Amino acid sequence: MSNYEYIITSLPVILPDYRYADGEGFEGMISEIRTDLSERDNALLDFLLKGFSAEELTQDFYADALRHRNRFLREYFRFDLNLRNAKVEYLNRQLGRPEGTDVMTGQGTDDDTDLDIDLMRFQSGEFAEMAKVEEILSGTDLIAREKGLDDLTWDKINSLTLFNYFDVNAILGFVAKLRIADRWLALDEEAGREKFRQLTREVKGTFKGVKYTDQ
Repeated sequence: MSNYEYIITSLPVILPDYRYADGEGFEGMISEIRTDLSERDNALLDFLLKGFSAEELTQDFYADALRHRNRFLREYFRFDLNLRNAKVEYLNRQLGRPEGTDVMTGQGTDDDTDLDIDLMRFQSGEFAEMAKVEEILSGTDLIAREKGLDDLTWDKINSLTLFNYFDVNAILGFVAKLRIADRWLALDEEAGREKFRQLTREVKGTFKGVKYTDQ
């Protein structure tokens, strides 16, 4: 059984001017987390990490994700799929392509005969963040658009882990946000350091059991 409180309180302290030390990086931090996770929880982490690889984001992957027994994985990848489809549809309109081109619908997956289960897994209700996504994508600054979409994802992760202080979903949420911060550290060092600062503030809030904010 995983000792979640120990894992969370042992997460690396990330300073405002954070930079990876020699030999350190995202994978190294994940390895540290793994050492204290149970086999079952490591399998959940494996699934999350698999979803960070673009080549893995097939319709069959999303079909598996949207029926996953873990709530965080199920809802995180539901949001991820909705966001992906929203971006594709926006591009379709910009390029004058037919609506629905390259949108993931679940047709042709291993679950094709099973699509009505879980409220039509690939079309499960309204995408609550659609208006915000449209607003972000309508911007002309490409970097600002990417940052806006990542900020939206970050907020979604927070909403999915709102009452998860010391459990596996708190760990999965941390890793999902760590991935965002790591990506920005590579793309834009200052933006990446700010994301790491934000992650540190939120982890401090977890220690207190309340949301931490600077005064």
